[in-house]
Amino acid sequence: MSKSFEQDKPIYIQVREKIEDQIIDHQLKENEQAPSTNQLVNFYKINHATVSKGVNQLVEEGILYKKRGIGMFVAAGAREKLVQKRKESFLEDYVMKLVHEANKLEITENEIIQFIKNVKGREAE
Repeated sequence: MSKSFEQDKPIYIQVREKIEDQIIDHQLKENEQAPSTNQLVNFYKINHATVSKGVNQLVEEGILYKKRGIGMFVAAGAREKLVQKRKESFLEDYVMKLVHEANKLEITENEIIQFIKNVKGREAE
């Protein structure tokens, strides 16, 4: 986990996203204990309320659950929920903008697909 934060996004959201990323990347698995609020506070050297806000949002959404006196755990189906949420966000944040810009530039669907294949090919190298 990186200890640095972006300046343009609230820290509690970034803490939340770092936990989400660990779940998506299979670093935290279903029913596995997640880092405690105190561990996150000590690791990132940030305010307890900031960490709690991000973690509590994950609890409210059913991504994490609390075992009283023991800690936070990854809920069953958490990864699937997060992947679905991120796919929807990807569609809105990237694909719709890509298609809109491609239409303005008169880029064909086949050209878009070729662009994507070229980029993915470079990443595979």
